[in-house]
Amino acid sequence: MLVPASNMKLITTGAAIHTLGKDYRFKTGLGYKGKIHDGTLKGNLYIFGGGDPTLGSKDSIATPLELTFSQWKSLLDKNGIRKIDGHIIGDGRYFDGMAEEETWLWNDIGTYFGTGSSALMFYENMQSFAVSPGAAPGDSLNISPHYPDAPWMTFRYNCTTGEKGTGDKLYMYTSDLAPVAEIRGTFGLDRGKKRVDCSNKFPEYTCAYYFKNYLKKKGIDCTEGAGDFKLDPDWETHGELRMIGKTFSPTLDRIIFETNHASNNLYAETVLRGLSREMTGSASYDSAYVALEDVFKELEVAVKGADIQDGSGLSRQNYVSADFFCRFLEGMMSSPHFEAYAASLPSPGGNGTLSYNMKSYPASVRERILVKSGSMNGVRCYSGYIIPTDGCKDDCIIFSILVNNCTAPTWKLRPLLDKIMGTLAGLN
Repeated sequence: MLVPASNMKLITTGAAIHTLGKDYRFKTGLGYKGKIHDGTLKGNLYIFGGGDPTLGSKDSIATPLELTFSQWKSLLDKNGIRKIDGHIIGDGRYFDGMAEEETWLWNDIGTYFGTGSSALMFYENMQSFAVSPGAAPGDSLNISPHYPDAPWMTFRYNCTTGEKGTGDKLYMYTSDLAPVAEIRGTFGLDRGKKRVDCSNKFPEYTCAYYFKNYLKKKGIDCTEGAGDFKLDPDWETHGELRMIGKTFSPTLDRIIFETNHASNNLYAETVLRGLSREMTGSASYDSAYVALEDVFKELEVAVKGADIQDGSGLSRQNYVSADFFCRFLEGMMSSPHFEAYAASLPSPGGNGTLSYNMKSYPASVRERILVKSGSMNGVRCYSGYIIPTDGCKDDCIIFSILVNNCTAPTWKLRPLLDKIMGTLAGLN
């Protein structure tokens, strides 16, 4: 068993689409506690997250934020709510347990690719900063929050301008235990102005805050402002909860397409935890492992050869054998949603994370290879399918190439791995 990096997404997305179906959608609900009198809600409005990873995202598959907010406002209009005498609460408790898997590296957790998933997300749980170097090495950076606005946060900058050629070595250190974050490291003198994406540990509050501001522009005031259950766990009020409507994410087949093409960690973790919530009633990682084992049994894939920690492959304590990947990929061929699953995998030289692979190979060869890549320091992995020239599903080649502890740079290793895939595809 070896560290698979993002090849883990093959298992996560396959298990999810097989079990939930390609048309599954994550839900976001609105509800309130209190009473409506003369157009005023005397109580709190709640935004109940159901795991939509695209909410507020700039991704092409996401519903524009302005449209989502207008749909939410229409729900208020239908219920005669023209003022909120209370709070707007972002509620992400549908996903229980930690947002991050506990074996992730500390310096990964503050990055855009280590944000962790929550039931109520916003802008893929990222916090962007505008960064440019100072005048000389050792000088302070020109750095400030860019988007989203987060006035409840305290940002500390223990970072400086680095020597030319040292690149971007900035890392944010943060958690959801307090609204404080510190950016440490260096940013090379020869780097231009750049947007640096880090982690936002309070997406629920952010979503509620932006919806409050949207409503204010539309003439609906909220007297007590936004809140969430992380910064104040005592928002719960007595009274009957009344749900007033829901909005929905894109379909699961579109989400897993983006997950595998862009190797989006947040999407993968959300898909895993959403699957677990549906199957076990809990979105915690302990429950997710149980859910995956149940899927493996249904696909008749023996668990031997897989020690799984997360859904994205970010953990270096994931250990999976090439044999297990091949058996899982074979099992997925019997799934009623196999076509959507296979279509989610990129081809070398095409769009996505394999755009630099097999550039010199004929398109007729590259297009028959459907593969997920996985990479981190010392790790390069490729697993997937090679479709035969006659298109017969029964003659597919299933392969998994896992390389660990490699000190060679990617530009040296990639041509060798490309040659293996090309040879498997019949190009001598």
